[in-house]
Amino acid sequence: MTNLLILPILIPLFTAIILMFFSKYVKVQRGISSLSTLATIAASLVLINTIYNDGIQTINLGSWVAPFGITLVSDMLSALLVTTTSMITMVVLLYSFKSIGADRERFYYYPVVQFLLVGVNGAFTTGDIFNLFVFFEVMLMSSYVLLVLGGTKAQLREGIKYILVNVISSALFVITVAYLYSVVGTLNMADISRKIAEVNQPGILTAIAIMFLLVFGLKGAIFPLYFWLPGSYYAPPTPVLALFGALLTKVGIYSILRTYTLFFYHDTGFTHEILSMLAILTIILGCIGAIAYWDVKKIIIYNIIIAVGVILFGVSTMNPEALEGAVYYLVHDMIIKAALFLLVGVMIAITGTTNLKKMGGLIKEYPWLGWTFLVAAFSLAGIPPLSGFIGKLLILRGSFAAEAYVGAGVILASSLMVLYSVIKIFLNGIWGTPKEYNGVSKGHARYLWMTSAILVVLAVCYGFGAEAVRPLFSQAAEVLVNPNLYIDAVLKE
Repeated sequence: MTNLLILPILIPLFTAIILMFFSKYVKVQRGISSLSTLATIAASLVLINTIYNDGIQTINLGSWVAPFGITLVSDMLSALLVTTTSMITMVVLLYSFKSIGADRERFYYYPVVQFLLVGVNGAFTTGDIFNLFVFFEVMLMSSYVLLVLGGTKAQLREGIKYILVNVISSALFVITVAYLYSVVGTLNMADISRKIAEVNQPGILTAIAIMFLLVFGLKGAIFPLYFWLPGSYYAPPTPVLALFGALLTKVGIYSILRTYTLFFYHDTGFTHEILSMLAILTIILGCIGAIAYWDVKKIIIYNIIIAVGVILFGVSTMNPEALEGAVYYLVHDMIIKAALFLLVGVMIAITGTTNLKKMGGLIKEYPWLGWTFLVAAFSLAGIPPLSGFIGKLLILRGSFAAEAYVGAGVILASSLMVLYSVIKIFLNGIWGTPKEYNGVSKGHARYLWMTSAILVVLAVCYGFGAEAVRPLFSQAAEVLVNPNLYIDAVLKE
């Protein structure tokens, strides 16, 4: 049982290697990747149960004891994120069967998705700051391939920009890790935390904290480092966009969440103040983008940026309730963003356009699509009792307790903007005057809708079952509030 936490990394890794040998056999690839992703989900659910009953799980690779060897650590936060990631990947795979196209499927689409899963799950599970960089690279290399797979002009143009930004941020990441190592002399996250606690975070470590914020802020798309995201995410096909929108920025957010609660919590006046200001600006700019566009993909893409700001504002307050809300909202946002991108993808498949002004009246022929989209839109905007409301409520209560009134006000106002932006899609694209469309057949659209609806159902259950899953999120937040739980579990003292 102790090796359980390595399974969500190993299963997709071996699957990806096996799938490479079957690149010409599309049906075999589909079958293997579906079964493997189901196995990953099963392993991560067992892992959640184990952590809930027995506490944080750790494994030292190569039998070198921490802090000398490479340690994998799975606390409740990482287990929840690994499970959510695996579930979203499963749904996106099902959706891909009828939307990604046979050419892409033959060109290593499925192995690359599995490698992406390795990178994301690894980043959530590692207990070593250098290995976080390694898993980031695995994730980014897979995302480079997915971004340009199909080779359209827009994909190649945005791919170059995306790669340039990430190469620079990866170089910064290594430099920052080297600085941190030169100060504390260790790469194990628990040991770094203990060493920083001993010296009480002098100025040099505050500078390193800001550098980490730059690195992870680029990956997580916070203001002013989000400039690459709208274009890069706009270029790839819908299933890839859903994976990127749901997972990639969240790894950046998780990294900020982990480092700012585990390492840099001694001198919060400066670092967390900057984080909260950037989070507020991120929300405001995301809102402007979401309202300004008449392109369904762009509207949802700018909503990613709003959510990044909301979650990081919760982190910046360092209040137990706000941290619990941030974790809850993070999982909610991963599920609902993937669902919305897939649903918007169905609309684009039917209408053949992303321009809202050229859509209309979809509710007449596709009522199920319309109502499912409305539920997802309400959940995104935080209408009670859906999951978006609960996460925001906890963040707001924590913000008021920490007297962060400006941020709380901005989050409240942003909810209205988010609602306006997604209802604009509903009123213009789904309601409105019916038009003639020459897109996919009705049966094809129904298949795409049914796979997207799995995530909407999951999000609704997550909202209505909030009371049932609350102990898991309390346990996840507890480790963030009290880093010693994490340190003791890893260093076994």
